[in-house]
Amino acid sequence: MDALAVILEAPRKLALRQLSLTPLGPTDLLVDIRWSGISTGTEKLLWSGEMPRFPGMGYPLVPGYESVGRVVDAGPDARERLGEWVYVPGATCYTDARGLFGGTAQRVVVPAGRAFAIDESLGVRGVLFALAATAYHALAGGPPPQLIVGHGALGRLLARLTIAMGGDAPVVWDNKANRRTGAVGYEAIAPKDDCRTDYQTIYDVSGYADGLDTLIGRLAHGGELVLAGFYAERPSFAFAPAFQAEARFRVAAEWRPEDLVAVSALVASGALDLEGLVTDIRPASEAVTAYPEAFLDTDCLKMVLDWSKCA
Repeated sequence: MDALAVILEAPRKLALRQLSLTPLGPTDLLVDIRWSGISTGTEKLLWSGEMPRFPGMGYPLVPGYESVGRVVDAGPDARERLGEWVYVPGATCYTDARGLFGGTAQRVVVPAGRAFAIDESLGVRGVLFALAATAYHALAGGPPPQLIVGHGALGRLLARLTIAMGGDAPVVWDNKANRRTGAVGYEAIAPKDDCRTDYQTIYDVSGYADGLDTLIGRLAHGGELVLAGFYAERPSFAFAPAFQAEARFRVAAEWRPEDLVAVSALVASGALDLEGLVTDIRPASEAVTAYPEAFLDTDCLKMVLDWSKCA
């Protein structure tokens, strides 16, 4: 069994080719993928070669952890899952490439426990579950943000979730004028237009490691700075201003299964709206050009590959 997959042969060397898949185990599912989202955080770093080393890192690799599709086959102990529409947070099912994170392929083999059933009516918006769970995980770790830095897809989900979970509307910063559009129920402004220096909680999803001194200067005494993005460079800050502010720092790690469950409930209830975040959809056959566009075009919030036309 094989599948057409996106593969990063090396930094900035991306291809679309057939890869052999591992056989179905007793509790495994075979999922035909319909859509795969492209992450402008971790996947951009894998593409550029800037990703810090960690276990499992290396090339060639299949990226992706934002895929949705239908279960079309299953091992004997998982047959009850046949026909389900599921979100797949990656796969390690390739015999001749690393699965890091492994979800961007025409079909994947995954353990049944890794496939999260979602409502098919969500359509392409289902790829946003990973980002929404990431935002929820950050919020679950402490007080909600008064200021969010970065108005990409993750920043927008953070703002929407803050309001959905009963918090006050945050302020959101973004330096790019075209990224400050689309705010609903909160304000998105340029940093230069904000003179406030008493924020109790600031969530940074910009990925800009050199901006911490500016953010520390905007904290109230004893305020908390949450690093909720992913940083290629080593984050650093001047100690004296942080000392004077008695600043607190928190790093929000990746989401957990319970975060997916919570996000699913918020979406089902209508409290969390996923509309307006997927801005670009390309046939998977155009992956080689879609990836750079997703990373470099500031008008693109979320790029998605459509596998439906792949034979």
